Amino acid sequence: MKFTQEHDEIRRTMKKFIDAEINPHVDEWEAAEIFPAHEVFRKLGALGMLGLTKPEAYGGAALDYSYGMVFAETLGAIRCGGVPMAIGVQTDMATPALARFGSDELRKEFLAPAIAGEHVACIGVSEPGAGSDVASIKTSARKDGGDYVINGAKMWITNSLQADWMCLLANTSAGAAHKNKSLIVLPMKAKGVSVAKKIRKIGMMSSDTGLIHLDDVRVPQRYRIGEEGAGFTYQMQQFQEERLWAAAASIESLTRTLNDTIEYIRERRMFGQSVLDFQYVHYRLAELKTEIEALRALTYRACELYIAGGDVTELASMAKLKSGRLRREVSDACLQYWGGMGFTWDNPVSRAYRDGRLGSIGGGADEVMLGIICKYMHILPRGR
Repeated sequence: MKFTQEHDEIRRTMKKFIDAEINPHVDEWEAAEIFPAHEVFRKLGALGMLGLTKPEAYGGAALDYSYGMVFAETLGAIRCGGVPMAIGVQTDMATPALARFGSDELRKEFLAPAIAGEHVACIGVSEPGAGSDVASIKTSARKDGGDYVINGAKMWITNSLQADWMCLLANTSAGAAHKNKSLIVLPMKAKGVSVAKKIRKIGMMSSDTGLIHLDDVRVPQRYRIGEEGAGFTYQMQQFQEERLWAAAASIESLTRTLNDTIEYIRERRMFGQSVLDFQYVHYRLAELKTEIEALRALTYRACELYIAGGDVTELASMAKLKSGRLRREVSDACLQYWGGMGFTWDNPVSRAYRDGRLGSIGGGADEVMLGIICKYMHILPRGR
């Protein structure tokens, strides 16, 4: 991957913004279990960072995905996982299908303000009974005149307590589970949309997560994104960017956890020497650094193929799998070297340990990634 001056400028701009506008407030937002998404997103929108890969006609920069990947990677400088995840939902999870397949009218009404940071978006796929198994969702949208009438529930929805609209996946007809779904823009203030509860989590504390009930919610059929019945396919395409984003956003975070640990254990003494001086410890840290760089190489390779128009489903799944596993492995190993301090709540390594655990669940669990990889290897059990 060759980076240009423009890539470097995105890194510099974002690091300056993170140092000034985000990291000084992270502890406060973590304690409050929410951050001011509209305020932060408006500032990011003013910098032009929320639409790097989106069409110029709607306020985007129309750059290739390598610029979005650099943006995602730099978000790892934020000293928590919740805020970067919320930003990633806006840029790489709720808006890609709208940018590609939405009507001009729909993109003007919802994509443009999302790129400007005036709207906060969320993605409505997971349900109480269907997470990684997207085909099993039950939320329905039946036609009534010129509207869809939507009923169901969406769970684990990041940004949903503050969102202005949701990119909703719903069943719009009977028939095959992969051909009866559509993506619909759902305004969160529409009558019949209610937040059943705010979900408390063990990590990602500053990211608001909700259970959303949808009771006879009416939206115009013109709010559908693209073709009716193509929603499953569109969502699978959105997952490619989501999974690449997850891998890219992990690289800097993992590196920071490693560097924080090295700095701390260089001064922590045990049995007459620093913990860092034990051969097992510094060898283990070298192994972890190697694994992080392997993730970087895999992610960059997937990005290059994606830019070239290739199918990156397999590589994106591998990168997502590897990043989720490493966020567990690196934080667990590093926490051990911090000793008792690592087991305290207000500690950077314990926060990384809590936040990183979601990486193997959200956006497709490790087991789903393995199943996709097996499919591309042609080693699934017979009959599947």
